[in-house]
Amino acid sequence: MIKYTKEELNKILEDHQLWLNDNTTGKRADLSGANLIDTDLSYADLRGADLSGAYLIDANLKFADLRGATLISANLMDAVLMDADLTCTDLRGATLISTFLSDSKLLCANLKGANLKGADLENADLYQTNLEYANLADVDLTLVDLTNAIFRKESI
Repeated sequence: MIKYTKEELNKILEDHQLWLNDNTTGKRADLSGANLIDTDLSYADLRGADLSGAYLIDANLKFADLRGATLISANLMDAVLMDADLTCTDLRGATLISTFLSDSKLLCANLKGANLKGADLENADLYQTNLEYANLADVDLTLVDLTNAIFRKESI
């Protein structure tokens, strides 16, 4: 597990922003396997970033932009992603136990095999989201848009 100092993380985010603005400069954020436990990433622009296998336990990702990001097997247990944009985000096999995803956008996201046990998805948009084999036990689905979401019998 890679642990970054606040300065190192800020540099990665700055380089990522440059890459987003003009991919001939800067560098795409590669935070795969990073220890980001209890990190404040609220309002962060992490579009297209690689956070595969990252530890985001108790992280604050309120209003973060994670469109098209890769979070395969990431651990987001107890993280706060209120109003976050996770459109087309790859969350296959991610741990989202007790994660707060209220008012978030998960349109076309891939949550295949993800563990969402006890997650709060109130008023979230899961339009065309892949929920095959996802653990949805005790999930708050109040006012959730599940239009064209993909399910299998094995989803709990």
